[in-house]
Amino acid sequence: MVDLKQAALEAIRKKLVGKRLSYKEYYAIIDQIARGGIGDVVTAYFAAVGFTRGFTREELYYLTKAMVETGEKLSFKGVVADKHSVGGVPGYRTTLIIVPIIAAAGFKIPKTSSRAITSPAGTADVMEVLADVSFSLKRIKTIVKKVGGCMIWGGTVHLAPADDEIIEVERAISFESYDKIIASVLAKKIAVGATHLVIDIPYGKDNKVKNKTDADLLEKKFIYIARRFDIKVVVEKALINWPLGNGIGPVLEARDCLRVLQQKNNRSVDLEARALHLAGSLLELCGQRRNLARQLLVNGQAFKKMREIIAIQGGNSNIDSEELKPARMESKLQSAESGRVKRIENRNIVRLCRLLGTPKDKKAGIYLQKKPGEKVKKGENLFFMYSSDKMRLERAKEKLQKGLRVYKIALDVRK
Repeated sequence: MVDLKQAALEAIRKKLVGKRLSYKEYYAIIDQIARGGIGDVVTAYFAAVGFTRGFTREELYYLTKAMVETGEKLSFKGVVADKHSVGGVPGYRTTLIIVPIIAAAGFKIPKTSSRAITSPAGTADVMEVLADVSFSLKRIKTIVKKVGGCMIWGGTVHLAPADDEIIEVERAISFESYDKIIASVLAKKIAVGATHLVIDIPYGKDNKVKNKTDADLLEKKFIYIARRFDIKVVVEKALINWPLGNGIGPVLEARDCLRVLQQKNNRSVDLEARALHLAGSLLELCGQRRNLARQLLVNGQAFKKMREIIAIQGGNSNIDSEELKPARMESKLQSAESGRVKRIENRNIVRLCRLLGTPKDKKAGIYLQKKPGEKVKKGENLFFMYSSDKMRLERAKEKLQKGLRVYKIALDVRK
């Protein structure tokens, strides 16, 4: 019998010096990571080598396949739709809008999501504001059969379990390699039985994906690997340099999404537009017309479906967006001059939100009053900060007061 632990250690040593690995070697590594056989330190070495050495396309296929084969799988009849955003943009929460649209159109969409790795909140953190996100595979299958879709945390099920272990290592240092993102995303999609998939790649200087060249490279790899597993895929790329929604943090992002689904007058039109674009692409890929996405949103069918999903996942289906309140302790930042907002620094928003307590503090975060291109008057509010912890709020305020040139948040204002 092959000693998989020893095989995994030898394979990682081999990869560290730049050699290519076989499927059996990747299987040994992933099997041992999933079982906890090689520990966090060695797992961290493997995560790091993916960042420094990368993988060939064939190796990436082997890695993805091993992640799938060492975990459980879901299976549904017919078309199974899915979407994934590479992420890295705070306040970019399209999933809670897209899933109910696709389910309302009659397609199955079993959406598994992660918690925050490099952002103030992950999709699972935001959905958890509205309903439970931890379920067994059996329960997930029942939920999808009854209402068409779900939004759950992938960390509670045994779908590509090695990926969850690697994510925990990456979270400590807030990084993911591009190749790891591809394997991670596709392994989870294959495991839930996805047949039609839209990949969203927002790129920008402060995002996970920095520029169009990197986005193009990711697109090619995503398409190559997805096709190896017979998944129909469309990749949507866009230059996005600032949050689409106004809220950043679990409660504030959940409120933004419900405002769009409820078609409230104070909804974020930028967030709505991107969600409709992605939902339209997914519907088209599944053989439907693109404009059905807008129709289902405007006529209330998408919100009705969202209420069904919330209810079956144990939440309050009668929730209204305005019932979602941020933490009571707040601080506002006002513009020191009149002019026009030129830029929002995403990386500094993330730093401030983490200081405020996101994502653990669901009610913490930032609410943007102004977006790039908008005029602002001296003394007008640029954004509000919220935290349930007074000390955290004070530290965030102190960062702004002491190092404003370093912590530039929507403050590049010109007359």
